[in-house]
Amino acid sequence: MLDILLLGATGYTGRLIARYLATHPQRTGFSFGLAARSDSKLKALVREYGDLAEVPTFVVDVTNGDDVDKAVQRARVIINAVGPYWRWGTPVVTACVRHGRHYVDLTGEAPWVRDIILGFDFAASRTGSVIVPCAGLDSVPSDILAYLGNKTLKAFAGPSATVDMSTSAWKLHGTGISGGTFSSILAHLEEVPKHKFDAVRRDFALSPIQGVNGPRPKAFYSLPISKPPVQGALYLMALVNLQVVQRSWGLFELATRNPRLVLGTPRQSHGEHEDTTELSYGSQFKYEEFLALPSRLHSLLVVLFLVVVGGTMKLFPPARWIARRLMPQSGDGPTERQLEAGALQVTNITSSLPNAQGRTTTVRTTLRGKGEPGYLLSSIMIVECALSLVLEADHLPPFAKRGGVLTPMTAFGDVLIERLKASGRITIESEVIVADTTRKQL
Repeated sequence: MLDILLLGATGYTGRLIARYLATHPQRTGFSFGLAARSDSKLKALVREYGDLAEVPTFVVDVTNGDDVDKAVQRARVIINAVGPYWRWGTPVVTACVRHGRHYVDLTGEAPWVRDIILGFDFAASRTGSVIVPCAGLDSVPSDILAYLGNKTLKAFAGPSATVDMSTSAWKLHGTGISGGTFSSILAHLEEVPKHKFDAVRRDFALSPIQGVNGPRPKAFYSLPISKPPVQGALYLMALVNLQVVQRSWGLFELATRNPRLVLGTPRQSHGEHEDTTELSYGSQFKYEEFLALPSRLHSLLVVLFLVVVGGTMKLFPPARWIARRLMPQSGDGPTERQLEAGALQVTNITSSLPNAQGRTTTVRTTLRGKGEPGYLLSSIMIVECALSLVLEADHLPPFAKRGGVLTPMTAFGDVLIERLKASGRITIESEVIVADTTRKQL
């Protein structure tokens, strides 16, 4: 049996994932295979990258249930790079859950993730299948920053410290769009029923429990305690990132309140329950994020662009027809030069509730990436998620030992953070802000 099988290996992002797998520093420690619908494209991919010469390939059509079922049984972990997930993802998840295989993908489709949670969370916990959607740029950085902000806060102020507000500011440089991503956006606009969109607009739509509603979306944002000031506008992917962060909060919080309910009996959890108290963000936790921009004028222009273009695309089918002919086609994406020129920086400020003496603590956590964020860095993130399951299963959080539909932090926690830092492309730092000085913690 293979350790990893990559579905959609010949797509734009799939090729980047395959390349990263083939050249990974731990390559001798795991096996992987490539799967796609076209045999000729698979052969071309292997010819293009010499490092893939000995990698097994499989012709798999994700629209064929038998193909998917057979493919899933070939590996311990499935990396699914075939979108739109709303259209093609569910049969792959179904097969993974049925056969107790693990699964990661790159979706940013919140309505589909909600359907997967409702349909498969319980069954996956019974078969031990770890299902982690949103394992790329959406929503690994957001989930890490909220998690590390809480961890650093507790390391400094004590385990009883809890989070009040967590805010992340995104700076994206050189990010592009592939034909596959654009196809997913259009499919989302055309195929997802309105009531499913409405269901994920409310806070904690993906969480097992309800928390305190966070701030409402607004035109202008600012990052607390930032010098020079950091301001910006609504970030397009904030909806799904918020929902994933809130699901992490809900799973951590529920595990603290009722470990048996979330993690199963001690026998199912391979012994006594691990203490999850320090993973809890606290009952008053709130989160928001935004796109950092140079000025309020830039922010206003971005908001107007999102409203006008988004509204036009949703309400007028001819606009989508024109866009299909102007935007990148399937298999196209940023050039190699653009991939290397891109960069990412996400800065999070987490503040605590006042302690018994009325004091609060503030933590700054920063994730930086070298390379185009949406594709190059996403390919690194999803591979390191998969390798966490393959190479470091014994060190994963208790949720991963139980199974279920999880988030990056509930499934991989510190293991993923350390793997990303070791990649050479991503740095992550977290520090307590004390007046005008800082004290680094992690």
